[in-house]
Amino acid sequence: MQTQHVMSALEPPAPIGSKPLAGLRRFWQALPEESGIALVLLVIVLGGALATPNFLTISNFKILLLNGAVIGFLCLGQTFVLLTGGIDLSCGAITALTCVLAAMLMSLGLPWYGAALLSLVAGALVGLVSGCLIAFTAVPPFIVTFAMMGVAGSIPQIITGAESIRVTDTGYEFIGQSFVAGLPFPVLAWAVSIIAAVVLLRRSVIGTHIYAVGGNAPAARLAGVSVRKVTLLVYAISGLCGACGGLIYGSRLMNGYPTAGRGDELFFSIAGAVVGGVSLFGGKGSVVGAAIGAILVATISNLMNVLNVDSYWQPLVVGLIILSGVTFDTFRAARR
Repeated sequence: MQTQHVMSALEPPAPIGSKPLAGLRRFWQALPEESGIALVLLVIVLGGALATPNFLTISNFKILLLNGAVIGFLCLGQTFVLLTGGIDLSCGAITALTCVLAAMLMSLGLPWYGAALLSLVAGALVGLVSGCLIAFTAVPPFIVTFAMMGVAGSIPQIITGAESIRVTDTGYEFIGQSFVAGLPFPVLAWAVSIIAAVVLLRRSVIGTHIYAVGGNAPAARLAGVSVRKVTLLVYAISGLCGACGGLIYGSRLMNGYPTAGRGDELFFSIAGAVVGGVSLFGGKGSVVGAAIGAILVATISNLMNVLNVDSYWQPLVVGLIILSGVTFDTFRAARR
């Protein structure tokens, strides 16, 4: 006992300020992983408010939310695919395909809700086809979805002759133009989808399998996980989310545009997920982080529009965001 007192007396005193630093470190570690990207979003919003008074107006906020809903749905589907270590380059093309498909079905006399439902099924089936090719042929996801991007993007232009199809069923406006409790319906639908995705990934066996496949597919297979079924599921979900984006586009414009979703949406979906902490190597990330990342990308795009920045600058900014996110992710994976 006396020896312990002597040893404790000989120990050097703790550096001044070490306890506050240790407490701050514990506080930072206790914060959710999404706190960092949420802080960046807050800084961007405050910066936009200081840069122009037109940024935080109600009308601009509604436009931001509507545009963010489309990006958010694509980003949500992309997140599921990225968590398995894959990638989906066809989500924007599926948006165009389903946008035109819904308009064509309504022009043939089908009610808007029936056309919307069939379009959602079609989007999921297109994603399922990509998943089958990846799962059963071992062709890399990049190649399969790159080819599907060309196929799904060309079909609506071939069928319509690159002309838009006017929608006359006014009930179709509900999807993209209605408000519930003061919020746009697409935003509420996206929020519900996020909650469902969080429950699926965090509270179900399927979610555990998705993370396991992305973390180490061979080990997951040895543990009894059906890697093929997981692959089919995530690409079907991505196709379904792409179809949701197509319905929002078509409903907002009341047109079936064969080029809807063929702009920067693909880049935005990947950028939002990566910036939100979803690893391109698979097995790491969260839907909440990806959702915040999608809002961040949509906010940056909207702010550049409000500031009258030329549109061709936006892909440059998004490209830098993707590059920064991938570089950080690479260093993080190497350190682990």
